[in-house]
Amino acid sequence: MKKIENPPVADTNLLTRRSALALGLTATAGLMLNLKGSAAEAKRKVVVWSEGTANVDPVAGKVYPNDINSAIAEGLKPLESEGWQVIKASLNDPDQGISDNLLKSTDVLIWWGHKKHNEVKDELVSKIVARVKEDGMGFIGTHSAHFSKALKALLGTRCSWREYVADGTSAEIIVKLPDHPICKGVKNFKLPAIERYGEPFAVPTPEAVPLEGIYTRPDGKTENARMGLCWTVGKGKVFYFTPGHETYNDYFRPEVRQIFVNAVQWAAPKA
Repeated sequence: MKKIENPPVADTNLLTRRSALALGLTATAGLMLNLKGSAAEAKRKVVVWSEGTANVDPVAGKVYPNDINSAIAEGLKPLESEGWQVIKASLNDPDQGISDNLLKSTDVLIWWGHKKHNEVKDELVSKIVARVKEDGMGFIGTHSAHFSKALKALLGTRCSWREYVADGTSAEIIVKLPDHPICKGVKNFKLPAIERYGEPFAVPTPEAVPLEGIYTRPDGKTENARMGLCWTVGKGKVFYFTPGHETYNDYFRPEVRQIFVNAVQWAAPKA
């Protein structure tokens, strides 16, 4: 047998490089899995805020026993299958329902208020306005939230209507811009009773009015009014929806719920 005087020696440098490469690929794969996991866990967030008065009002409490934010949040459940987290908040909660951490992680804030606008702290309003203007958070105000501090600060006007009358007036909601994202899947519908908010509405000229309405008074006279208005404020989108009086079941109606689902998706900043 021929003796091998100098047996081959493994190239340790090559092995080291190969090992490092394998370890690097393994680490990269692990990092990618972690990133995918984090992305799956990071849901978009819509917060539905109300002042906590509808459920304690003797009449409104029969319509909204769990308050209006619960009714609106319930209507947003279809968003959960699309990766959204729906959160309820109230003026009665700690930090008036909107902590700094919650606000920073909120993509869209929905606001309903009526009797306690002045109890909302100016500091909180300033933070909400900054989130909309600087970070692109969407803001949706509905019905008597036209007088909320937040909407008035965002639009820079009084946000008042000519009159407010609950006299048995009904309304037909008209889809004026059927191709607008807020009107997706929505057709004209009627509300058998509505609190009439008479034009003019003291707000800046909207960039779009996807929804209009025709009021019919008890005496048969009719009157037109805007029902859904859109603005861009800084980096954020703002939508105001006129119906939603606390003694009427507007927020349980399928057409209204579809409008809110659409409005959240429209107002949300791009992912």
